[in-house]
Amino acid sequence: MVQTYHAVPVSAEPNDVDDGRADEHEGSALLGDRASTTGLAASDTHKEGHATLTSSVGNLANTIIGSGMLTFPRALASAGIIPGMLTCVFSGAVGGFGLYLLSACARKAPHRRTSFFAVASLTFPRAAVFFDAAIAIKCFGVSSSYLIIIKSLLPNVVASLYHDLTPPDINPPEWALSGRVWISLLMVVLLPLSFLRRLDSLRHTSYIALFSCAYLVLIVIVCYFRPLKGMVPPGEIHLIKFTPSFISTFPIQVFAFTCAQNLFPIFNELKANSQKRMNIVIGTAIGSATVSYEIIAVFGYLTFGTHVGANIIAMYPSTSLFIAVGQLAIAILVLFSYPLQVHPCRNCLDKVFHFGSTTDKFGHEGVEDEHGAGDMTPLKHTVLTAAVVAGTFSIAYFVDNLEMVLSFVGATGSTTISFILPGLFYWKLTKDDPNRNKLLNTGALALICYGFLILIFCLSYNIYNIVHPTGGTGLA
Repeated sequence: MVQTYHAVPVSAEPNDVDDGRADEHEGSALLGDRASTTGLAASDTHKEGHATLTSSVGNLANTIIGSGMLTFPRALASAGIIPGMLTCVFSGAVGGFGLYLLSACARKAPHRRTSFFAVASLTFPRAAVFFDAAIAIKCFGVSSSYLIIIKSLLPNVVASLYHDLTPPDINPPEWALSGRVWISLLMVVLLPLSFLRRLDSLRHTSYIALFSCAYLVLIVIVCYFRPLKGMVPPGEIHLIKFTPSFISTFPIQVFAFTCAQNLFPIFNELKANSQKRMNIVIGTAIGSATVSYEIIAVFGYLTFGTHVGANIIAMYPSTSLFIAVGQLAIAILVLFSYPLQVHPCRNCLDKVFHFGSTTDKFGHEGVEDEHGAGDMTPLKHTVLTAAVVAGTFSIAYFVDNLEMVLSFVGATGSTTISFILPGLFYWKLTKDDPNRNKLLNTGALALICYGFLILIFCLSYNIYNIVHPTGGTGLA
């Protein structure tokens, strides 16, 4: 478990680990205690959230864990077992530290109305709209890629299931082998999920998606001890051996922990959202993702060695029903991750389109609900959601490969919201505070530098791939 999040000393609070039923006054007191430990002023939080620790962890973990986990065995093959495992833990720790800094900054916005726009308005007000625009573009691109993954994966699943469950002379209907048909049908499920206002409402689909991840973990473990007929024979296995492909696989590990776009909604909705409770959410989500990635990476690499491919699930024979169900599980995981990208995309677009016409300095307009959150009007909510869903569906319907576009979006958007902005926000809010934690302040500056280094490296690598195409994995 990553322990980065406990760098700030906290006092004992017996109610911090209860079932979330702390009363309103108690929750506000907890917020005040936590704000003082970070050197930030306590926020004016009068309303209590409704989300539990379990649902918050589930949604954050589902935001983290995606199709990127399929490439981790290849990452180990590019450097060896020991460096590959260390870089995975390092990437998770750095990502978690960025989340911790964001949760500390969140306490400056009152009434559980924290957002990137709200915090940016307190730190870099003139750039706030550009930050939200970058996040919206990033989430829009990722949600489009999710639909493209589903479009390419489900026809293979159908073919595999027909191969195993039906007589040889029975073939699947033509429509069932069309990815476009599948994403059109699945919009019946995704539309109502995308229109949900609160992230906590997606907790049940997040649980299903995380079960799908657990199934992939089961596949790599079982197939290591009991190889399936038709599997690729293993290549060499190295404890330490760096190869040129490490240049492309390391950024994938870095971006595999991206989830900052949903940190603020989780903070706003969590019951008694003290820093200690937020640390539990962040630590559990990052920790579980790290453990899952490590298991998939190690067992996948030990199974195939240097012969492992960029997509571990594709290394197993699709004629096996056990593997076909695994492919279906991956499709379900990606399917239920889609609404988790639409939610922050819609909220950020709201700030971009209404920049300059908001009713307060935190960029909120419209009615305030019973939890103190500034909500969009029903019409605005409907229009923005429909625009995001229609746009991502149209791209996925007509485009088969977004790799290059997502490489640039990931290199800039993911790096900005995961490393650069958390460091900048925290440093700006605490640099003049005489009671600030100097170690955390220095860590924030280091995170900013790290973010810019990753951004420059990834952009340079993507530009190099344009000039010298290699067919490598995109850095989305």
